Amino acid sequence: MLLARCAQGDGIAFRRLYEFQSATLYSVALRITRQPALAADAVHDAMLQVWRNAARFDPARGNARAWLLSLVRYRALDSVARIGREVLGAELPEVADTDPDPLDRLLATREGTALHRCLQEVEADRRNLVMLAFVEGLTHTEVAARVGQPLGSVKSSIRRALLSLRACLGGSA
Repeated sequence: MLLARCAQGDGIAFRRLYEFQSATLYSVALRITRQPALAADAVHDAMLQVWRNAARFDPARGNARAWLLSLVRYRALDSVARIGREVLGAELPEVADTDPDPLDRLLATREGTALHRCLQEVEADRRNLVMLAFVEGLTHTEVAARVGQPLGSVKSSIRRALLSLRACLGGSA
């Protein structure tokens, strides 16, 4: 496992982990931040955290891909929250990103195809909650407010959907 090698300070393993996961992580961050620079920063910060804390990853608590995705998701949400608190002066024009759409790149992979197939097998209401949380980047509280359900119900529905996805995908990262 690349994370175990990263925990031992293996720079080559860290580079390979980045190469394998960066497109997916960037896609998630971009969906949340909607700004290429913020998405890139979120991935950078998450990968820095991986390098520093790889030894803390416990495979008994979940798979590596889920851990990486949660790290980048939290960094992206932090970026959006931080920007929301800042008082901005002159707005700089958004520069178009010339790279292919990260979501398209993900869907072109075998893993992306499998994820898409497995998402279709999840009950529509639960799939919607997962999409709001992990694609749109909403917090569980925001999802609950948007769909008009209690927070506890939203959390348990998302958890059940993620367990279904894990089972469908074979439970490996």
